[in-house]
Amino acid sequence: QVQLVESGGGWVQPGGSLRLSCARSGSVWPYDIVGWYRQAPGKQREPVATMSPGGVPVYADSVKGRFTISRDNAKNTVTLQMNSLKPEDTAVYYCHARRFDSQFWGQGTQVTVSS
Repeated sequence: QVQLVESGGGWVQPGGSLRLSCARSGSVWPYDIVGWYRQAPGKQREPVATMSPGGVPVYADSVKGRFTISRDNAKNTVTLQMNSLKPEDTAVYYCHARRFDSQFWGQGTQVTVSS
């Protein structure tokens, strides 16, 4: 099993920045695909950014150019730098890891963007 613990959420005004971190523990494997998903009230959970074991990122169109995902396999962390935040980015953000047919989720951290 893999445990994922997010931190760094909070409230920010439009145009501001937040940095989310995910600490991985347990049966951590450097070849997991890691990423961030989010779920806004009344909406389905959606992928925000993922990163392959080789470090290739994939972003949702809505966050391209504003968000940056990174991973540090030595420290077992995954980070999401979010800039130029918009009210529509408001959601619970979840850290995610995929290993073959298995998926692991963090408990989520709230991000609220409002004036």
